[in-house]
Amino acid sequence: MFDRKEKGDRAVLVLPHSRGEGDTARRAEEFAELVKSAGAEVLGVVAARVEDPNPRYYIGSGKADEVAEAARALEADVVLVDHVLTPVQERNLEKHLGIRVVDRAGLILDIFAQRARSHEGKLEVELAQLKHLATRLVRGWTHLDAQRGGAIGNRGPGETQLETDRRLIGVRVKMLTKRLEKVQVQRGQQRRSRLRNTVPQVALVGYTNAGKSTLFNALTTGDVYAANLLFATLDPTVRKLEDLSCGPAVLADTVGFIRELPHDLVAAFRATLAEARDADLLLHVSDAADEERERLHRVVDNVLEEIDAGDVPQLHIMNKIDLAGSEPRIDRDAAGKPVRVWLSAATGVGLDLLRQALGELLGGERVQSALLLPLTAGRLHARLKAAGAISGETVDEHGWQLRIDAPRSVIAPLSGGDPTETQLLRELLAVAE
Repeated sequence: MFDRKEKGDRAVLVLPHSRGEGDTARRAEEFAELVKSAGAEVLGVVAARVEDPNPRYYIGSGKADEVAEAARALEADVVLVDHVLTPVQERNLEKHLGIRVVDRAGLILDIFAQRARSHEGKLEVELAQLKHLATRLVRGWTHLDAQRGGAIGNRGPGETQLETDRRLIGVRVKMLTKRLEKVQVQRGQQRRSRLRNTVPQVALVGYTNAGKSTLFNALTTGDVYAANLLFATLDPTVRKLEDLSCGPAVLADTVGFIRELPHDLVAAFRATLAEARDADLLLHVSDAADEERERLHRVVDNVLEEIDAGDVPQLHIMNKIDLAGSEPRIDRDAAGKPVRVWLSAATGVGLDLLRQALGELLGGERVQSALLLPLTAGRLHARLKAAGAISGETVDEHGWQLRIDAPRSVIAPLSGGDPTETQLLRELLAVAE
């Protein structure tokens, strides 16, 4: 066996493909972008036709020899494989090549580790990494077979370094899981608070690098990092979305999706993805200039199904029309409902159409009326204000003179169960009909 180097980013890429796989050039380009996002230098590429995966190496033994020769000739210190390998295949390849081997899942996990900034994001990434690592400890490093013992206090059967590492990983996984449960409880409380205020919840989803964060910044006062890199942002960010005809809403930016996203990573990022699952509306952002956008739509929809968000209504956003040469517009279904908005988040063209579509989808029938609210109804006044239902008000000894302008769906549930408040809202809604 060999001793792993502490760090190395000079890479040879292995690109497995099969006959019916589709656009292998696009897949290779995407993997190269992943490698770029990880900060590695690509020295060479080896394509490998794989119709019947080799249980030992995944690629054929002859192709494994070719990769070994390329790695030696180019003095590479890591081989990156564009496929998810089993622990046995990864271990056998490392032994055969004599250098580190990282599969697609490991590479994505490494990128996530570099990008996470919040306490929650770092916990989620570390948990996913440890779960991934736990299956790959066997004989990956020469020191793992060393038996403890021999010195005073350590004599006897002892335990191997492998067993020690497994035990320590198990302890760390339990600790991280408990910490994340606490964070998720806190985030759940924040979401429930927003729901109690009946503010509509909107979440951005889409294939990574489709321009979600740029759109988020354009629609809000957010300052989410946006760059032409895969997984440029990871941590969930929530901002208020204003200037809509339906009143204010809450907009959440979520992690970008990608094909073959590691299952452990999807499971770990429950808190981030919960913003999509609990939303009233998903803005499914796509790159209008991408010829593969329909296939990428299906990838995103598959991940949404996996996190139980497949039934959440979607509005498709065709972004980057400045690159596609398209005009800003709203596409509608037979009933006149907006289903697709064409825009450019980078230039701002079409953002007004998106706000119009959001107002229509989130608003429904509006209530526009005057309301005299007695001073004893302070809680209802606070709820109406938090929901953005008050367009103007004055107050005197008789109470609040309010001008109400909000969707009926926002006002109807605001009474909180109090009979007096319920009657006031019932009268308001009756007058507005």
